[in-house]
Amino acid sequence: MPRIPPRLTRNARELRGNATSAERKLWRILSTCRPRFTRQYVVGSYIVDLACREVKLAVEFDGSQHQENTAYDAERTPFLVSLGWRVLRFWISTVSENPD
Repeated sequence: MPRIPPRLTRNARELRGNATSAERKLWRILSTCRPRFTRQYVVGSYIVDLACREVKLAVEFDGSQHQENTAYDAERTPFLVSLGWRVLRFWISTVSENPD
């Protein structure tokens, strides 16, 4: 597997450190689950909010920034799917209200 560019590693660490309250709520639930989930996982040149590598499941939290970056998401999702990933998207407000 190719090495992850240092820029993406730094970005993923920063995103983990600055998680939204919705991401933290859901992480508290999923961090004890098996198969295991990883936060801010790098796939290609993209960073997935939550990933279960074992079953190639990507969980994305969409907030207001996603309304402005629809082109970015339109590229990222097909790329992940082409690698065999299944992508689930949730609005941050929905996860905040009901993390279960």
